[in-house]
Amino acid sequence: MQYDIRMSVTYRYPVAATAGRHLLRIMPSSIPGEQRLDSCRLLVEPDPVEWHQSVDFFGNRTDEVALDSPHTESRFEMSCRVERMVEGQKIDISPRPEDLPREIAAQATLASEAPHHFLGNSPRITLHPAMTTYGQKAARGAESVLEMFHRLGRAINADFTFDPTATEVDTPAIDAFERREGVCQDFTHVMISCLRGMGIPAGYVSGFLRTVPPEGQPRLEGADAMHAWVRAWCGERIGWVEYDPTNALDVANDHVVIARGRDYSDVAPVKGVMRIAGGQQTTQSVDVIPLGES
Repeated sequence: MQYDIRMSVTYRYPVAATAGRHLLRIMPSSIPGEQRLDSCRLLVEPDPVEWHQSVDFFGNRTDEVALDSPHTESRFEMSCRVERMVEGQKIDISPRPEDLPREIAAQATLASEAPHHFLGNSPRITLHPAMTTYGQKAARGAESVLEMFHRLGRAINADFTFDPTATEVDTPAIDAFERREGVCQDFTHVMISCLRGMGIPAGYVSGFLRTVPPEGQPRLEGADAMHAWVRAWCGERIGWVEYDPTNALDVANDHVVIARGRDYSDVAPVKGVMRIAGGQQTTQSVDVIPLGES
């Protein structure tokens, strides 16, 4: 499936910012066997005085830009064409839950895809007994790691309410868990914490959802902004598997990957520092249009 994708993030300041340096993760990359980036364009306003493109530890494209002129608005606009090539749900050849620790220990690598990076606490994930217990109850009776993964994802989708007003971007996972509401970022952080608490390596994926669903299907939550979902390492034979708890979906060709990491802190679309007095207002728009429908 090919998509034309457009995204715009705009920041407005009541008092002019005199300088800024930003790290962007808003451009998809080509991922062997999953997606191919056919074309791309990134616009930054005002014009940066410095622009450095690189790849981070987890393989995500990053753009670092510096602004040094007074401005009351900054805008980051991305457009690209991406082809997704992901098959549907994987055949369950994952190990029994009690065998997963042995398979993790056998991974003699610390490369970016190694499961060891995705266990325990990370900057935005703190393991909590209540979330671990919730995960254990949701996955009770599962005979494989992949089945545990899916049971937990379905439970979160059933038990939590999608509410864009319930949380902020910096809301801790335990707060969203206790409220049983939030947005895709919250659902994803909660699921990651539950999985890690049960000893299953889990990480965070940022990306996009198909904006307009196929005829006769409901619109997916999170389709009008950047989206988030979970990946888990389900054993040496099956590897990494991705699931969208916000929509109770196995990730396939309706999802386009932007970045992967341990939690939101590794994949935040815009991070940086500015010289400014006062706050800011942020607006974001996203369109993910199947080729031929644009």
